[in-house]
Amino acid sequence: MKIVLDTNVIISAILSNGPPSIVTDMIGNGRLTPFINDLIIKEYLDVINRPKFNFSNKQIYSLLNSITKFGVSVESNISSIVKLPHEDDRKFYDLAKTTNAYLITGNLKHYPNESFIISPADFLKIIN
Repeated sequence: MKIVLDTNVIISAILSNGPPSIVTDMIGNGRLTPFINDLIIKEYLDVINRPKFNFSNKQIYSLLNSITKFGVSVESNISSIVKLPHEDDRKFYDLAKTTNAYLITGNLKHYPNESFIISPADFLKIIN
């Protein structure tokens, strides 16, 4: 199953053992294929390395290695015109549209109400 992970899911996966962590664990066992690109990886790294999180290198690179190892790098060929509250979120939206993937986010209010945009908990309900 194809997915695009919003950065907040990555952060939440490191912070807790809830649905975001379960979703990211499924990447390593081959159940999910994350779609990524350079802009998304750059944002993951920028946010995850913020001093306020104080994550260890092991926490950071264990997760990011899994995403990059099992992920498929795709440049988005869609440049949407949909209004988003945060323009920085467009890269996730456009990549999910390009790849026909689920966009998994903990910030549903940052995106339009579309069936492919889903919370980690609701995504787990669909695949289980």
